[in-house]
Amino acid sequence: MKIAARLFVLALAVGLALSASAQRRAVAPLRATSPPSPGRGYVRLWDWARLNNFDIRWLQRDKVLELSSHRGSRLVFTAESREAQINGIKVLLSFPLAVGNSVGWISSLDLRAAVQPVLYPLKNPRGAKIKNIVLDPGHGGKDPGYQGRSYQEKKYTLLLAQELRDQLLRAGFNVSLTRSTDAFVDLPVRPDLANRRRADLFISLHFNAVESGVNQVSGSQVYCMTPVGASSTNARGAGAEATASIGNRNDAKNILLAYQLQKSLTRNLGAEDRGVCRGRLAVLRDATMPAVLIEGGFLSHPVEGRKIVDPAYRRQMAKAIVNGVLAYKDLVEQ
Repeated sequence: MKIAARLFVLALAVGLALSASAQRRAVAPLRATSPPSPGRGYVRLWDWARLNNFDIRWLQRDKVLELSSHRGSRLVFTAESREAQINGIKVLLSFPLAVGNSVGWISSLDLRAAVQPVLYPLKNPRGAKIKNIVLDPGHGGKDPGYQGRSYQEKKYTLLLAQELRDQLLRAGFNVSLTRSTDAFVDLPVRPDLANRRRADLFISLHFNAVESGVNQVSGSQVYCMTPVGASSTNARGAGAEATASIGNRNDAKNILLAYQLQKSLTRNLGAEDRGVCRGRLAVLRDATMPAVLIEGGFLSHPVEGRKIVDPAYRRQMAKAIVNGVLAYKDLVEQ
């Protein structure tokens, strides 16, 4: 893995020949009618696959590409789409996959900030352990979050945080909450509390909702910080920024943590996989440690909403989050 990672970095440095300023610029989406060039910030997936010992083939000609390795890794990309799968888990890319002359091209930013960190996790410095975790129950006080039927999001984020705290404590972690009562906490204060407590991880807990199509929309998703030069998942192609926030220092660890949590949530809860997503959210921008925001499900969904208010289901959800944290810990510690 280390050899593959070095080869990939070398290939990017030599093959792309991108200046530092070019790397910071957003990469414009490309049409399938003309193949991009490496100088525009794209990499041929065939080249990357060869360097990293992946086989590559079209599952649907010019539409769906599959990369597979003898180590069991499997990547699936869809032409002109931001949706990808890494080992069966949906990951939302920063830019759509481009296709030209039956060749797939991927943004070099997505390779650096999404694919590579998940396949080849960056290790902590020797002796640096994952020990202190700050949980952030979303909303509170005058901010109820989603309100529907008899549900208030702020109540169930706190109940989930309390259950999750107890399970993490039993797993050997030190845990604290940004709020332990129905109190309002300003958004900038939440990551600041984690920074001052020298947290190793920051996990903000929320539940989702929609106004229309409530019977059709369900599932979990996990957000991490948007990389520099990319638009956020829900920005519809707008909102790319060339300046970094504090949270971008941990881009590689952010997405690895988000991925492990999303994998554990979907596989342990049987929830629909809504993907690892990107957002320049206030609670993520100023966190100095790896940070994520979990949307544990849709309170607006008639079935999933009833599950969320059930203590037994929240215990199951908390266990899934603990398992995701433990998987992340095993990958980054040495």
